[in-house]
Amino acid sequence: MWGHALFVVCLSVILLTGGLTAVIYTDALQTLIMVLGALVLMFIGFEKVGWYEGLKEKYNTAIPKVIVPNTTCHLPREDAFHLFRDAVTGDIPWPGLIFGLSVLALWCWCTDQVIVQRSLSAKNLSHAKGGSVLGGYLKIFPMFFIVMPGMISRALYPDEVGCVDPSICRKICGAAVGCSNIAYPKLVVELMPDGLRGLMIAVMMAALMSSLTSIFNSSSTLFVIDIWQRIRKNASEQELMIVGRVFILILVVISILWIPIIQSANSGKLFDYIQSITSYLAPPITALFILAIFCKRINEPGAFWGLVFGLAIGLIRMIIEFIYSAPSCGEEDRRPAVLKDLHYLYFALILCVLTTIVIVLISLCTPPIPEEKLACLTWWTRHKKSPDIDLKNYKSESAQMNPANGEHDLVESADACSKEDAGRGPGCVQAHLCA
Repeated sequence: MWGHALFVVCLSVILLTGGLTAVIYTDALQTLIMVLGALVLMFIGFEKVGWYEGLKEKYNTAIPKVIVPNTTCHLPREDAFHLFRDAVTGDIPWPGLIFGLSVLALWCWCTDQVIVQRSLSAKNLSHAKGGSVLGGYLKIFPMFFIVMPGMISRALYPDEVGCVDPSICRKICGAAVGCSNIAYPKLVVELMPDGLRGLMIAVMMAALMSSLTSIFNSSSTLFVIDIWQRIRKNASEQELMIVGRVFILILVVISILWIPIIQSANSGKLFDYIQSITSYLAPPITALFILAIFCKRINEPGAFWGLVFGLAIGLIRMIIEFIYSAPSCGEEDRRPAVLKDLHYLYFALILCVLTTIVIVLISLCTPPIPEEKLACLTWWTRHKKSPDIDLKNYKSESAQMNPANGEHDLVESADACSKEDAGRGPGCVQAHLCA
């Protein structure tokens, strides 16, 4: 707990002194370290286990010495080497893999501020596209750098990584429901020689740093631009910078307080915890993004109330999951049916569809956005020309209707600084609606 807290504090120091520039430079260096280190560990692991055929043989017989009687928790999954698994009994059901994960992937690569902010920081459009393509290719590597080494770790150390007895698991990793989270670190400590072991520890720390610094910096930017500037319309650049850094400190405190919740709620599988939380919060944003791009009839009231509806449903499911933790091996599953019978990937797909319906219905019941205001903003109007707009002095007519007189209100847009100032502030960019 205290080690995690110290790590988060160190990250905040990097962000407070360097901002987005520090994030990008450290990520570029850490990516190289992570890829090389993971490549070395993969080959060492495969050589130790007898390559792929040896892995299949050893994994299927990797049973811990201490088991829970009259249960099958200790047995490796029969579908462990299959990508498409049963739609009902699979831990990652194939319909959820194809459709549910697609919803989450669209959110991550198209709307997640961590990705968007990197694209906006590119030198030009070609560099932004090239970075996205490179990131897509790098996403192929986790199957060989993370998944396979994790299976190798289970095959080599079934008593630790594959433990099922709650008392044994608590002694090994502190979690009663399983110790699969230690699979990769266990492999590093046991297989890597001294020099490379330090390199791999640096690799894992680099991966954590890359994710957390990006999240902190992006969250700070969103708060300053979307919230603080609406409250303080005439705020100076220095004030915005100070507010952004203070918000990072607040996020650090929240992150430290959240550590015990993650440790108690991840069911021994941190990957499942991360994906489940994303499944509860990301689908409404994905639905809105797709509709906003491909449907000209969507307007602000539909977008707002659709997001409110979708996020509320997702938060309810997330809170229920925090209240009812997953059972240990041999324990009866007393969780509500919405948890134990509805996989989080199915929930993501259902939530995306429901949010889409709400957005469309409310948009159809409210006035549309004028056609001339949609130039370059949707797929169907992408070729319509629109003059450059200086957001600093621009007021746009929204599609909101004033209930008093039935006329459109004027909504003042948020201020934006010049491109030259973008590196100094939390993330201001002068916008042009059309190239």
